[in-house]
Amino acid sequence: MNNNILQLSPREVWSNFHLLTQIPRVSGNEEQIRGFISAFGKKLGLESIVDDAGNVIIRKPAAPGMEDRKGVILQSHLDMVPQKNLDKLHDFVTDPIDTILDGDWVRADGTTLGADNGLGVAAAMAVLESRELLHGPLEALFTSNEECGMTGAFGLKPGLLKGEILLNMDSEDEGELFIGCAGGSNGTMSFSYREQPLQGEWKGFMIKVIGLKGGHSGVDIHLGRGNANKIMNRLLYYGHFHHGLLLASINGGSLRNAIPRESFVHAALPGSMVQEFLDSFTLIAGTIKDELSAVEPTLKIEALPAPVPESVIEESIFSQFLNALYACPDGAMRMSNDMAGLVETSNNIAIVHSGNGIITIKMLLRSSVDSSKVDLEIMIKSLFDLAGADSVFDGRYPGWKPDHASPILKIMQEIYHKKFAEIPEIRAVHAGLECGIIGSTYPELKMISFGPTIRFPHSPDEKVNIPSVQKFWDFLVETLKNIPLK
Repeated sequence: MNNNILQLSPREVWSNFHLLTQIPRVSGNEEQIRGFISAFGKKLGLESIVDDAGNVIIRKPAAPGMEDRKGVILQSHLDMVPQKNLDKLHDFVTDPIDTILDGDWVRADGTTLGADNGLGVAAAMAVLESRELLHGPLEALFTSNEECGMTGAFGLKPGLLKGEILLNMDSEDEGELFIGCAGGSNGTMSFSYREQPLQGEWKGFMIKVIGLKGGHSGVDIHLGRGNANKIMNRLLYYGHFHHGLLLASINGGSLRNAIPRESFVHAALPGSMVQEFLDSFTLIAGTIKDELSAVEPTLKIEALPAPVPESVIEESIFSQFLNALYACPDGAMRMSNDMAGLVETSNNIAIVHSGNGIITIKMLLRSSVDSSKVDLEIMIKSLFDLAGADSVFDGRYPGWKPDHASPILKIMQEIYHKKFAEIPEIRAVHAGLECGIIGSTYPELKMISFGPTIRFPHSPDEKVNIPSVQKFWDFLVETLKNIPLK
């Protein structure tokens, strides 16, 4: 563990972030971090509440002379995405995150860093414990399980929050103010199958797709990175329909909101087709690596000898699965007509897994236009209906419609320009910020999202830019000082 981050500025933020790296806080296992944050507020003598959805709300009175300002809600989420390199031994439920200074960046040692959204949490903690900052009435809202369904934001009850302005600190580009985001839904497709015994001479193989960059399935979806599940399906398609390959098991991807980096298959081949398959596999794998060489230089595709499986997935279901997944759209589907460079609609084929008689395919659909999201759901459902699969869409959450006339937006633009002699960019993001959900429960809230510069979230390459954290903090402090009167 590298404790040098404790020497970084602003120390009040980095010291709190260091504390967070020592507390496991993977989505769905947030008891430790929830207890820590609640105790943190109580130790400061502040009102601290844990609601039924696992959110923590801490209230701090206004600084002397600032009582007449509008109430501000500082919002961030407690959990982090658990992703690690294949060779990294790390248990996200028990182990701390090892941080490394790398020039102007902080990263982790082979795992996700948790800067998403740990630095937002750390900044809110720094505001709560400060006795010097000028601010009006404050609430710090720490939501639960943002990365796996936003259940904390969905479970937030009306009337609990008192503030009029919400500052979401979960964006990843310093110098940009976000005023809108995409909505989303979870798609789950399943094929039921029976085990088919093998007869005759067969050879076993383990097929691997590894070394992809992965990344955030919203923020990075337009970068053209490889999807391990789509690459594996392409390999299996040729192997099955040209060489008789049959599938014993498949396991690709791990999280809906992460572009899948790895896929593993246990397969069987007729003994007479082995050499022909390997020659074809080498050509196809080479073609795929050539296609992706500019964006995926470390991609590895291998077919290695393995024990012959005792049974395989029945051939007819395997064929239907291959055809459906090959035809299923993945990646950016449409760009926004309203904001240049913004993805409007996308799909991430995130997880493909077989076991207990079911092949399961899990996706995350996103769109800033609700009707386009519904259209994409119907498109995908129609495809899998034709293939004989069951389809379920759930976990829907709304987008956040941009409000270019928001008073707090104008104030923050002016503050940023005055403080840094730069004009902040106004943007929306193709990701599921909690603002859309919170705004549906508290429609009168004026909301802005901002944060330090984070790159490659949801992947082991995640890193945060050190100078941007100082600017983010200075901007937050100045904004709180200039919140308008009630």
